[in-house]
Amino acid sequence: MLQSIKPRVSGTFALTMALVLGTLPVAIRAQQAQPAAAAAGGNSSASSLNLPANPTFLAKPLGATRRATALVNGEIITATDVDQRLALIVSANGGKVSAEEQDRLRAQVLRNLIDESLEIQEAKQADISIDENEVADAYARVATGNFHQDVPALDAYLARIGSSPNSLKRQIKGEMSWQRVLRRNVQPFVNVSEAEVKELVERLKAAKGTEEFRLGEIFLSATPESRPQVSENARRIVEQLRQGGSFVAYARQYSEASTAAVGGDLGWIRLALLPAELATAARQMAPGQLVGPIETRGGVSILYLIDKRQVLTADPRDALLSLKQVAIDFPAGTKEAEAAKQAEAFAAAMKSARGCGGVDAVAKQLGAKVVTNDQVRARDLPGPLQEAVLALGVGEATSPFGSLQEGVRALMLCGRDDPKADNGPSVEELRQQMEDERVNKRAQMYLRDLRRDAIIEYN
Repeated sequence: MLQSIKPRVSGTFALTMALVLGTLPVAIRAQQAQPAAAAAGGNSSASSLNLPANPTFLAKPLGATRRATALVNGEIITATDVDQRLALIVSANGGKVSAEEQDRLRAQVLRNLIDESLEIQEAKQADISIDENEVADAYARVATGNFHQDVPALDAYLARIGSSPNSLKRQIKGEMSWQRVLRRNVQPFVNVSEAEVKELVERLKAAKGTEEFRLGEIFLSATPESRPQVSENARRIVEQLRQGGSFVAYARQYSEASTAAVGGDLGWIRLALLPAELATAARQMAPGQLVGPIETRGGVSILYLIDKRQVLTADPRDALLSLKQVAIDFPAGTKEAEAAKQAEAFAAAMKSARGCGGVDAVAKQLGAKVVTNDQVRARDLPGPLQEAVLALGVGEATSPFGSLQEGVRALMLCGRDDPKADNGPSVEELRQQMEDERVNKRAQMYLRDLRRDAIIEYN
């Protein structure tokens, strides 16, 4: 296994709360700010009871009382519910979330829990029941698939970080409930005609060779009055992301676009379809780059370029490579001057190697280690190495690279299988994509209607 050339994992991890989405279909949840509801006030009829202004209680309270953060159609969402969900987010970000940031996250978590309650209530209204065994099975899949541990270990982990198994199970139940509501009340009424699919196929063929970008977006809506404050909030989010925060996590918690539920992922898109401000920014970005805040009509956006490609064109980075890595380590305490001499000798020896068949003998002379991997995809290499290796012919080696701490190494290309031209998605895949998009848009409107009709009281 070619471990030493494996690219470092970036700071963009899926939010622990969102891990359920790996086992369940994705529901689009528009992260809209909830209208403020009037707090429950005192009842004037209480004056007829002739109660003392400062009553003296004659017994201790009958147990602790959980304070409700919100009532959603009579269903209580407590501060404990919010804190347990928040604990998942804080843990997913390595505990590096400031108190101010936690206050903003807490408000967003409350909005998410309100939406979740509305979704579960709508399922009950439609006589859709979620069996607890189904929830338990999904929870077990999350434990093994996402946390790489068994259920008791996940239970213990959640308790240790201040969350609970019930909190995660309730999110699973909410996702299941909403998907079944959409399957019954939305999907049967969404149709995509043959003509629409054919038109899309023709547009793809016409666009062959043009660039597509896979972008992540966090969108925050703003009015002219609120724009300065919203822009400042976006700037703080960018700072957190650059310090290693999860883009997926922040998109899911903050973004007000319908893509929030999928971590802000816009999918593959041509820049002509984006607003001019976003297209201009994306055109100048490199994969892995973060830009923002960008002022747009109706708000501000933060963009993250996940990748880019050419439409219906083979991407050289999908080539499957056979590589040999030759590496020498510097003993502890090696001075820079001595390391430089060894590196020069290493470079000279590598130049004398005659292809992959002769590199082992050269490595033996150097006292170097050789690691072989015949299944390396070019795009999995670090960016600078991708370019260097793809420029090689079979039997050629890269220039030596490394450091005093990491030693010196070089890669030799022993074989390369180039990717075939991409014919694009099939007609059925395109139809499914179009149907999913329409279902998602209707789901967004559906949830907005539920919010509008709900009785929500904030404490």
